[in-house]
Amino acid sequence: MRSRYSAYVFKLEAYLRASWHPSTRPQRLDLDDDAAKTKWLGLEIKRHEMTGSDSAIVEFVARYKVGGRAQRLHEVSRFVRENGQWYYLDAENTHNGGH
Repeated sequence: MRSRYSAYVFKLEAYLRASWHPSTRPQRLDLDDDAAKTKWLGLEIKRHEMTGSDSAIVEFVARYKVGGRAQRLHEVSRFVRENGQWYYLDAENTHNGGH
């Protein structure tokens, strides 16, 4: 999760796409459009747990500013492991919005 957060901070679309499971990976991420307006402030991992031998969840809060306004993304992300490689699968947003 931390590596994916860092990839968003540094606009590393190739890494984000490579670490995203092919079944849910979007065609484009448009990081240049979004990232130009976004200033990432920090990541807090709330919990992580294995949900099976090759699956896990990570709950986190990412803080950022858009146009000077504080925002937060609170998410529970699902990951799966295939051939020894972990992939981001999808997520449930628990709370998004201003602070």
